[in-house]
Amino acid sequence: MFKKLRNRFLIVNLVSISIMMLVAFATIYTITYQNVQRETNMELYKVSDFYHSPYNSSKMPRGEDGGMGTGAGTGSSSESLPSDAMGGANGGPGGDPNSPPARSVSFMIKTDSQWQITDTHSRFDMDDAFYTEALQKVDQNKGGDSERQTGQFALDGTDWAYVVDPSSEGHMVVFIDVTAQQGILTNLIYTFAVVGLVMLIVIYFLSRYFANRSIAPVREAFEKQKQFIGDASHELKTPLAIINTNADVLLANQEDTIANQAKWLHYIKSETERMTGLTNDLLYLTQMDDSRSTMIHAKFNISDAVESIILPMEAVIFEKNISLDYNIEPNLTVHGNSEQIKQVILILLDNAVKYSGPKGSVNVTLQKQNNDVMLAVSNTGEGIAPEHLDRIFDRFYRTDSSRARKHGGHGLGLAIARSIVAQHKGELYARSVVGEGATFYVQLS
Repeated sequence: MFKKLRNRFLIVNLVSISIMMLVAFATIYTITYQNVQRETNMELYKVSDFYHSPYNSSKMPRGEDGGMGTGAGTGSSSESLPSDAMGGANGGPGGDPNSPPARSVSFMIKTDSQWQITDTHSRFDMDDAFYTEALQKVDQNKGGDSERQTGQFALDGTDWAYVVDPSSEGHMVVFIDVTAQQGILTNLIYTFAVVGLVMLIVIYFLSRYFANRSIAPVREAFEKQKQFIGDASHELKTPLAIINTNADVLLANQEDTIANQAKWLHYIKSETERMTGLTNDLLYLTQMDDSRSTMIHAKFNISDAVESIILPMEAVIFEKNISLDYNIEPNLTVHGNSEQIKQVILILLDNAVKYSGPKGSVNVTLQKQNNDVMLAVSNTGEGIAPEHLDRIFDRFYRTDSSRARKHGGHGLGLAIARSIVAQHKGELYARSVVGEGATFYVQLS
């Protein structure tokens, strides 16, 4: 059940994070793509305006025939460009104003109205086949006769962007190399994919770790609840069996007098009282665990509270041939509920008396410790093994279940005491030496 719960949590978490990452990546890519396209179009228009400039027709490098080179003459016209014409905007390193701005790789094709090449210009050696292939990549049916149209294509491993300027004589198509810009977008996609995959893997393991930690208290509470139900059922099973057996005996002797059957009636009454005490303790624990239950806390004299519990029990302890020593520091006060603290003292004292050895001793001390008050209740006896010290405060837990009915109780006393001390924001713990005895400490502020 908890494995399914954890897996569902992981699926929901990963799906939610994946959707958010996709939305974030798509947004970043869209913004970057639009910026690249805008910059590309700006450069296209700049280069196109350069070829449209008035001085360009007279100063642009020409072929051997004195005109704009076409066909094979294109190579000679590109070779006649000075070496410093390879520059960017406003010319190359030499500042040649005749160089196309910004882009180092660009060329121009002029066509007639039937899209037949009439003129070309490039700063690099390009053959006629390249111009023809480039012109074939242009969408010649897009746009109107007076509208600029732009587009992109790939040719021989290079990405080109173009702009078509219609004119009365035909068309002028300007091309620029945008391989670097397309590479940025491609690398961005690859980066997003790799980063996203790595992040999902990291998030998966982190989510699994925190899911296991989050579910651990739920699993522990569920296991304790199962154990609690089983222990409570076991505790109720024995008195119910005794009551049922004694009732059968009474029914089998219906003609007998009540006086002769009084023994069986006393057994029934005893087990009924035992069940009543058990249900009352369970109800009290439920009320203690209910966060909605309210308690009135006030400052009270805990020294008087301890003495009010010890004094009435002195006679009972004396009858059991157990010595009692106590050292109560006077006028110590704590903030809390006096009746509930008295119940804790009674539980610890009763527990110490029950498990004290023959002719043993019980010692109670109450003293100031820094800003807190420390109550210690110790006894001599068998003590508590180390493996039991952490569990003796669990409900129905006993170190020796075979002695449970001999000493009475249901194994709920220490659980009740711990709940009360926890609600008072104090600490209850035990220390023991096997074969010598045990000491229970209550620290309150």
